[in-house]
Amino acid sequence: MNNNECCIADILEVINILQCQAEKIDDIPNTCDRPFLGSISSNGSFVFNTRPVTLYNSNNTLITMPYTLNGTTGTSSVFRVEKVNGCCVTFRVLAPNPDTGSTFDYVATDNFFTINGKCVCALACLPDTFIDCI
Repeated sequence: MNNNECCIADILEVINILQCQAEKIDDIPNTCDRPFLGSISSNGSFVFNTRPVTLYNSNNTLITMPYTLNGTTGTSSVFRVEKVNGCCVTFRVLAPNPDTGSTFDYVATDNFFTINGKCVCALACLPDTFIDCI
């Protein structure tokens, strides 16, 4: 996609493709459109499968969404790109990992939402991570 009206959706589409491929990486700078996902060790023994993002609207307000995980409800501002179709982007809501001893900060929920990429004015990429059951 090469539509300047939807530059955020373009970046999110790249992230989605990378997550689907989840290939081993080396030491390239940590940017949203870095051409591959990171690994947990310098020898690449564990490859990440998610580049979590946070989104901001035109009022510079952080976008949050509700989720339910193991019977507990909450609100999160951390998401995983699941699908990009033009300017429509579907995200999975990620929740804080309830296992405080885990290496990974987030877990997948079964909560999804779709947003018009034109409504997203800023995107922040968080460090690559592994999300189980994706």
